Amino acid sequence: MEAIEVTLIPGDGIGVETSAAMQRVVEASGAPIAWIVAPAGEACIAEHGTPLPPATLDAVRRTGVAIKGPIATPVAGGFRSVNVALRKELDLFTCLRPVSSLPGAGGRYDNVDLVIVRENSEDLYAGIEFERGSEGARRLRELVEAEGAGRIRADAGISIKPLSEFGSRRIVRAAFEHALAQGRSKVTAVHKANIMKHSDGLFLTAAREVAAEYEGRIAFDERIVDAFCMNLVIDPAQFDVVVFPNLYGDIASDLAAGLVGGLGLAPGANIGESCAVFEPVHGSAPDIAGRDLANPTAQILSAAMMLDHVGQHESAAVIREAVRRVYAAGTCVTGDIRKAQGSSAPAASCSQFTDELVRMVSSLRS
Repeated sequence: MEAIEVTLIPGDGIGVETSAAMQRVVEASGAPIAWIVAPAGEACIAEHGTPLPPATLDAVRRTGVAIKGPIATPVAGGFRSVNVALRKELDLFTCLRPVSSLPGAGGRYDNVDLVIVRENSEDLYAGIEFERGSEGARRLRELVEAEGAGRIRADAGISIKPLSEFGSRRIVRAAFEHALAQGRSKVTAVHKANIMKHSDGLFLTAAREVAAEYEGRIAFDERIVDAFCMNLVIDPAQFDVVVFPNLYGDIASDLAAGLVGGLGLAPGANIGESCAVFEPVHGSAPDIAGRDLANPTAQILSAAMMLDHVGQHESAAVIREAVRRVYAAGTCVTGDIRKAQGSSAPAASCSQFTDELVRMVSSLRS
């Protein structure tokens, strides 16, 4: 079988380790993947003047599919998020983050099986900001006051939250189409339309209109974001596919991951019309980088999503089943999972866990 080219962006921090572990597991699954390695992250700035070199973007555009390790995003100052830049440059407007319980992972629940669908291109992540004291901030304050919309303090930094009808409709439609394709039964739209009537209100109106097109095939309901978070913690089984504007989806996906054992288990996909980039939800964890302590599960499960995307369904299924069996056995899990379990049993290193998973994948294939 001809090899399928996939761009691999190893990332920063533990990304180098989790990416290498992922490659080993994918190879063991028998999937015919040819890796095109492309750099991104803080280390690229000295050589390329940017954390996201144009050649890396070109590689993703050419292959149409990529998987990346976590890339550090500075808090407050520094360069903007490479993750956000990738999504914007490639119009990866749909973020899929499945959340499922794994036996033995130390999750608070054993019955979680839902999908977070997050809009990727708009909302506060659009990057439309005005620095405190800037001329743009001054002019915007004057406009807001002149329009009778309120007053903004002179020492305020300002971030703009755009939600469009176009963006809202296409993300809700993506959620319904995903539900249909995966045999799921309900889509929930989450919003704060009771307060933000012209942004979240528009999102909710668009969601209701798109939902009407699927009436009789997929059920629909809606929740205010704060009430959703409370209900998710009380009973996650009441949710199936849940669609959000950008910021709420980011927060809710981390919350949902906490119910099943943590971000070390949380895979993700960013999908557009012509490209898809798969990545773990967690960050680059520089404090443990290079110490063989990372949990590569999230990136390995992201690779399973990637394999499904390129039609390698058998390999994807083998990887998921191997992960379930290794966790269920409970003898070889990393430190974050031991902590989630509340267990003092010895933790496996990243390498040991990967070795065990490779053995399980190979056993399932034989």
